[in-house]
Amino acid sequence: MKRIGITTTVPLEVLLAAGYQPVDLNNRFVASTDPERLIYGAERAGFPQNCCAWIKGLYTVCLEQGIDTVLGVTTGDCSNTQMLLEVLRLHGIRVLSFAFPNQPAPELARWQLEGLAKTLGTTLSKATEAGAELAAARRLAWEIDEMTWRKGVVSGQENHQWLVTTSDFDGSHEDYARRASDFIADCRTKRPYPSRMLRLAFIGVPAVFARDLYAFLERQGTRVVFNEVQRQFSMPFPGASLAEQYARYTYPYSVFDRIADIESQLQLRRIDGIIHYVQAFCHRGIADIIFRRSLQRPILTLEGNMEFSLNNHLRTRIEAFLEMLRRSQRILSQIEPS
Repeated sequence: MKRIGITTTVPLEVLLAAGYQPVDLNNRFVASTDPERLIYGAERAGFPQNCCAWIKGLYTVCLEQGIDTVLGVTTGDCSNTQMLLEVLRLHGIRVLSFAFPNQPAPELARWQLEGLAKTLGTTLSKATEAGAELAAARRLAWEIDEMTWRKGVVSGQENHQWLVTTSDFDGSHEDYARRASDFIADCRTKRPYPSRMLRLAFIGVPAVFARDLYAFLERQGTRVVFNEVQRQFSMPFPGASLAEQYARYTYPYSVFDRIADIESQLQLRRIDGIIHYVQAFCHRGIADIIFRRSLQRPILTLEGNMEFSLNNHLRTRIEAFLEMLRRSQRILSQIEPS
């Protein structure tokens, strides 16, 4: 299969139907043993310092890994993607764009899907057939998610990793399904986490310091049992058609569509507090205003850019937030009737 770089989650079904192997450039960037080097490489090429680290990392990953075709999402994700595609085009890379509609309407999503299919030389009918192949892998991702919040045998880090990988399934949904099945079988033999641990939601784009964050939280006696955007990557609401599925995918649309999904999960997963991650220089950070006015849980907002591990300032803020949650729980337990 021909490799095609993607800048965020896109309709994988169309790519597979057209004979492409998707490569999520974000996952390759953040999984690098030296992501800072990739950023500095982009800055040496002229990318400004006050540009999101992800955009710079995607640029260098694409060049170093020999990706010759890139599909970028120009509406519904990052406002800098359009210029990233222009710079990649300067390097002789074939660049394609996909725009999610401005509202989650199946008829609008269908129009965009058909346009992408035509661009890649396939049809929506063939993409629907490819979607049936992805369904088994996605069901396993949902099972891992349920084992996180309901059964308590999957860590927040593991949940993050399995769900975020559904953006491209590491290039093979068959291999992903095999590994996920083995992981689920192992988890069934694990002892659950203590029920007394605080339960957190993580909302916003995946953090650049994710590798440190989840482990640090667990050392503080806290678990992340809901990863909002990562879960959305797994397409938890498939619908009756691809158009309906991508209209139900909340990330590209209004923040209020995301809030409706988040609120339902806060109740279902018995969330004590929320961590909202915002990427420096990203327009999505402004959504923090709306989240704070709309979500009925304490929120800690963390900003990151090039820090791939938690610094002391972030650790202190997290510790203070968790102590506040515990204090609130103690007060509530004292005033609730026995």
